[in-house]
This record gives sequence, C-alpha cells and structure tokens, in this order.
Amino acid sequence: MLNAIKGIYDNGQVILEDAPPETNGPTEVLVTFTEPITVPKTKKKTVFGYAKGTVLYMSPDFNEPIDDLKDYK
Repeated sequence: MLNAIKGIYDNGQVILEDAPPETNGPTEVLVTFTEPITVPKTKKKTVFGYAKGTVLYMSPDFNEPIDDLKDYK
C-alpha cells in the first residue's frame, strides 16, 4: 500500500507535514521533488522606543492650532 505525505526539503533535511504510518521493520521510501517554493520572510517586530532621541529639533509652536483648519471647528 502506498501513502503520500507532503513535506519540505530544506538544507539536506526533509520535514514532513504529517507523521508517517507505523511499520514493522525497514520500509522503502520514494521521494519526489516538485517545484521550489518561496518561503515568506518574517517581519521583524518593532521594539517600543526604537526611535527615541531621533528628533533633533521641534518648533516652539508645534502644539499651536493651525490657521488653515479654523473653518473645521
């Protein structure tokens, strides 16, 4: 009886998605390579406070109301 188990070959190792069936003794295995896959790159987590100290200058009137937005009050 033949069983098919999907897996990924990476750096000389085959990583199976499911557990193979239990056997009594040595079992012949057939490995078929298909098209290469692209593994998505993991996005680095943003560390809280990573930009601290990067603002070198802020205008003294930074928190003052903007004249262009007076019509929207």
